[in-house]
Amino acid sequence: MSEVIQDSPGSVAVAERNAQSPLPEVVIKPIRRRRDIGALIGVIWIAVVCLGAIFANVLPLPDPNDVSSVFNAVPGTDGHILGTDSLGRDVLSRLIFGARVSLAVAIGATSISLVLGVTLGMLAGYFGGAVDKFISLFINFTLSFPPLIFLIAMVAVLEPSLSTLVIALAIMGIPNFARVARANTLAFAEREFVTAAKSLGASPLRILLRELLANVMLPILSLALVVMATLVIAEGSLSFLGVGVPPPTPSWGGMLAAGREQMSRHPQLVLIPALFFFVTVFSFNRIGDWVRGRVGKDSAI
Repeated sequence: MSEVIQDSPGSVAVAERNAQSPLPEVVIKPIRRRRDIGALIGVIWIAVVCLGAIFANVLPLPDPNDVSSVFNAVPGTDGHILGTDSLGRDVLSRLIFGARVSLAVAIGATSISLVLGVTLGMLAGYFGGAVDKFISLFINFTLSFPPLIFLIAMVAVLEPSLSTLVIALAIMGIPNFARVARANTLAFAEREFVTAAKSLGASPLRILLRELLANVMLPILSLALVVMATLVIAEGSLSFLGVGVPPPTPSWGGMLAAGREQMSRHPQLVLIPALFFFVTVFSFNRIGDWVRGRVGKDSAI
């Protein structure tokens, strides 16, 4: 025998009141992305360094190789904003002119390795088979050399110069770009837009340039910034060891090597170039992280 449960008058009144009351309005606030302060500082610093290196000749600075009568001067002495080194040369002038070497190596070597690495990686990822095996063998062969030993050996065999340094660092950077380009080409090669292009009779060259290149370049640009930071350190390390850009051409690594003997009495000769090194490398890495955060999740990097 079943029982019929009837609602009480109070519950019916509450139900009618809820039915008559309007639904609460839902306010959707736009999502605001936080500004990346570190990346912003990095962009400003890199812009200042680049402008200083480009317009170094027109800035009111003494010649970086001019010798004054004041040796190992502290910052602010006799108009020398950052002081002078052990030979009486203006530290600020040598830092700004030395930025030319660091940026030339970073941008030049990265550009060469980017073009060659992306080309090899996309060919390997798209065609596969024997092409992929041959290019992968070359990449693994290049990676088998210890980078520092290879750089020192190449600079020692050839004449030490800026061009030699750029070529040596560019060769060592090719595998990084090739592997990332190959991985992203494999990820996008089976997408619908590539399949549609093939069905329309597009040539492999057209597919590589028009369909795949734009998607591959997004993570490549993020990697390029990180590689630039690495090459700044590599150039400084080689110059510090005496196998980089030959003196008297100013370079940050050369300034560190020259100032280490005076570090106990004049620590600013090492600390100031080291600070420029740190901020520049940090800026490149921070900008690279910011770019990577905006690359699609489908990209392999």
